[in-house]
Amino acid sequence: MRDCSLYIHIPFCASFCDYCDFYSVRMPSDRKTADRLINKYIDALLIEMERMIAEFGVTSVPSVYIGGGTPSMLGAEGMRRLLQGIAVLLPPMPRHLPQQMPREFTVEANPESADEAFLAACRDNGVNRISLGVQSFCDASRRLVHRSGDAAPGVSMAALIPDRIKLVSEIFGGNFSADLIAGLPAQDETVLLRDIEKLLSFRPAHVSLYALTVEEGTPLFEAQAAKKICSAAAQIPAFDEADRLWIAGRDALEQAGYGQYEVSNFALPGKRSIHNIRYWRMENWLGLGAAASGTIFDEDAEGPPAGTGRRFTYPADTGPWLDHKSGALIPVDVEELDRLTLMKETFLMGFRSVEGPDPALFEKRFGITLEKAIPRTLAKWRGRGLLQTNKVALTKEGLLLLDPFLIDVFREIEENHGPH
Repeated sequence: MRDCSLYIHIPFCASFCDYCDFYSVRMPSDRKTADRLINKYIDALLIEMERMIAEFGVTSVPSVYIGGGTPSMLGAEGMRRLLQGIAVLLPPMPRHLPQQMPREFTVEANPESADEAFLAACRDNGVNRISLGVQSFCDASRRLVHRSGDAAPGVSMAALIPDRIKLVSEIFGGNFSADLIAGLPAQDETVLLRDIEKLLSFRPAHVSLYALTVEEGTPLFEAQAAKKICSAAAQIPAFDEADRLWIAGRDALEQAGYGQYEVSNFALPGKRSIHNIRYWRMENWLGLGAAASGTIFDEDAEGPPAGTGRRFTYPADTGPWLDHKSGALIPVDVEELDRLTLMKETFLMGFRSVEGPDPALFEKRFGITLEKAIPRTLAKWRGRGLLQTNKVALTKEGLLLLDPFLIDVFREIEENHGPH
């Protein structure tokens, strides 16, 4: 028996946002050309999905997440074709469970391409959750990072976004998530809190509030490095101000009833993302598509805990998927993950969550309790009042200091569990 979540990467975008460092390619503007490209990519995805499910003996898929890129660029027909293909390939759920599809099936979408036909195709083919990339309602902030979108002639994004959120809410009964970013150019606390107020008027089940990160290699990073006075980079809030903005946003979400359950994620009661939690618990997942990555853990109920696994990463290149021939294998990089590496990653992911690493899973996987793995670090941070009293997890204030906490964790792990 192997539970395994599924992530599918759709790399196509209409345009590129200046802050984005996810792998993506521009969708051809000609519809016929775009449809041919979409169909080739979907064909290869489904063939590879069938192969990987069989190779790893996947018996159940508790969650599916289709991300990007911009999955809504597939359009209604492309998404319908992909979803119907996935449904055929998913292993049947155990008979004692009432549903035959994954408990959570999420598709990412951008407001400008998430029209009624696309959303209906998702709903009618097993999707029960939409993740909408709002980022901001402020036209100035969106424009400065080239997140302006492509609304219909004569329609502004400021008018289109609320209409699309309303449509998503109606079609999915409120079971949707939306992303916002704190620290965008031309954004102050008033702008951010206005964005949050407007979003919450639609009562999404889940909100992701990200702090803007200027990643190396992005246009925003290049603009900062070149010190372009008139660029968006010049209007990004200072580091301390960006932190203050994010905290103000966090507090507004919590006051509205959205509980923080991870560094950047907030949800109404009972609406935490199953797929996200499986990542933070470091449970099995398959990744499919250009630049996608998956991790399979070595678990043997009969033998001693292995604490090892394998990571499979596809190159950031659509070529092998678009040129795929029947019977050919899509190239994938395989990395053997040793015990020390996986222990570090378990702490890296687990301490992002307000629940902390799962203690039972950790002990089963590594043959040692959390408390015995990093006793010195836990004592130090508990003494500072930054660990919760009833579990091995950071407090709300401690999460703001996650990076220095992990430095202490990694140092102790390498001393106690690394090669000697």
